[in-house]
Amino acid sequence: MQTTQKEAILQKARLWQHISDEASGLLSFDQLKEIYYTIFRHDPLGIAWLPKKDTVKKANITHLMQSLDLQSYQELHQWSVKYRAKFWETAIKSLNIRFDKKYRQLLDNSAGNEDPKWLPGAELNIVKSCFQARGDKTAIIASDELNNRRKVSYKELQLLCNQVSNGLLKQGLQQGDRIILYLPLCPEAVAAYLGIIQAGMVAVLVADSFSATELQKRIASSEAKAVIAMDEYTYGGKILDIYSKIREAGAPLSVIISSQESPDLREQDILWEDLLDHNVFEPHIAGPDQLISILFSSGTTSEPKAIPWNQLTPIKCATDAYYHHDVHPEDILTWTTGMGWMMGPWTIFAALINQATLALFTGSAASPAFGSFTEKSGISIMGTIPSLVKAWRSSGMMEKYQWQVRLFSSTGEPSQVEDYLYLMWLCAFKAPVVEYCGGTEIGGGYMTGSVVQAASPATFTTPALGIDLRFRDEESAQLSQDQDGEVFIVPPSIGLSQKLLNRDHHEEYYNDTPVLKDGTPLRRHGDAYQIYPQFLEGTTFYKSRGRADDSMNLGGIKISAVEIEKIINQHPAVYESAAVAVAPEEGGPEALVVFFVPKDKQADVSQLRSEWQKMITKELNPLFRIKEVVKRQDLPRTASNKLMRRLLRKEYTALG
Repeated sequence: MQTTQKEAILQKARLWQHISDEASGLLSFDQLKEIYYTIFRHDPLGIAWLPKKDTVKKANITHLMQSLDLQSYQELHQWSVKYRAKFWETAIKSLNIRFDKKYRQLLDNSAGNEDPKWLPGAELNIVKSCFQARGDKTAIIASDELNNRRKVSYKELQLLCNQVSNGLLKQGLQQGDRIILYLPLCPEAVAAYLGIIQAGMVAVLVADSFSATELQKRIASSEAKAVIAMDEYTYGGKILDIYSKIREAGAPLSVIISSQESPDLREQDILWEDLLDHNVFEPHIAGPDQLISILFSSGTTSEPKAIPWNQLTPIKCATDAYYHHDVHPEDILTWTTGMGWMMGPWTIFAALINQATLALFTGSAASPAFGSFTEKSGISIMGTIPSLVKAWRSSGMMEKYQWQVRLFSSTGEPSQVEDYLYLMWLCAFKAPVVEYCGGTEIGGGYMTGSVVQAASPATFTTPALGIDLRFRDEESAQLSQDQDGEVFIVPPSIGLSQKLLNRDHHEEYYNDTPVLKDGTPLRRHGDAYQIYPQFLEGTTFYKSRGRADDSMNLGGIKISAVEIEKIINQHPAVYESAAVAVAPEEGGPEALVVFFVPKDKQADVSQLRSEWQKMITKELNPLFRIKEVVKRQDLPRTASNKLMRRLLRKEYTALG
């Protein structure tokens, strides 16, 4: 792009910034939206936010650049991938990660980029790094849909973690044992998670929205010895009965958090209060590779991938938060997620290691109670998902609250421009949206943004610091850093998984992937991007085009097509089916479209859709919604009989 064009775009961005600053409290969202589209009507992207001098001056990224005597963010990113060991050592020092025994070197790469050794010789318990703030500082602000508000100090949270660790050992559990957390984000969930890790045990995270069948699968695959859960709580105005699913799944010893005076528990189960033990506890010390957590993510088979997190993963979480989300100790951080998804533990480490305050809302964020909680708690950094923003916009329920958010972040699924303009409008366009794309097997993000760069809604501005990327063109198979195509990660990086517990790691991420000229194997991730090189001077913009493989992202949850098809193929009217995720042309969350071959040509598509939806809701997750059903005489297959879902996706998109 020519310099004159870039200068013109920057002038438009400054014009928009002036108008949005002056008119946000005077004009409606629709009026401001039309002005925005008028200003940028001839441009493929519109710049909705420019960093102000004071924001840049205070940013953690700026302090890092100054310490290295670098003049631009682009130089900083190039430095972070050229000198990876130096970057991660700098991050570890900035976060003040606490070691009981110092590492011999930061990175031993003698075994190759696919299997690096980080911090060899080090010994630590990562939970110690979560309690560096002064004891009387607020660690957690919590509330629910019934407005039951609580505050927990760092000292109180640490004491509760110690009580959990002691209590688990008192129950006969041992170091290395696996314990499932099947509950929403709440202070007890944080204490349970950290208490398990502190005791040298392994926290297994399962979303409480999953069915009893899915819970049972994860109990079996993780060989869990116990479960910590909430018996029930209010979500969306309804009481969610979690304990009945524990009974149905035949879960082992379960520790139940209950608000009832005398809950009806199974004989082997105990109440949360009866678990806690008040003796002094010393954290279990181990190497960086010590397993701390197991999370589940869908792959290309019906069995979910069991992804291990070790003591390095929280360093990736906290580093992304420190640099890309600009978290400071005075911040109050929330994420509209659950404990069963990676952004649950990510948020815990992001807030506590950075000595900030964690804001937890137990219930539906699509409720007025969440809006009130955000206002009254003074939340300054909010992470969310596009589907939720769309619900806020549709209902207008958050417009009566005075939010003080200075930075939004979005993850989980592709976002849509108008929805994210609306999100910024809720805070008078003073807060950018930092898009954040990664995965459970990354421990954070590989593509994101920052407060020192301009923001365009539904668009990324940089690979994460410490991570380098290449893009492969679908037609030519050529690799580049600035052409559209499927993304591949250049290893190594702290946070990248190096093994799976129930799958061949190499097969999943490295088999048949491109190799750089220096022999470095590239790591598969599966996302596709459209790239706008140097759209502004020094800034390249990236727009997500959804998944490049046969997995999909529904409501912020990754799931394989095979898992959906396995459920639908059980229906007696179905000969075979193919599930595909379709990204809307205007951007936004992927929609589930099901192609099928019926056993009966007279099959009622509307009735089948309703029946399949009930099956998916019961067997998988109620968040997976079928948008459309398409009947076909047959499904396209390759010569080796593999379903060509990509062809079906193109066919559906072409039909409009």
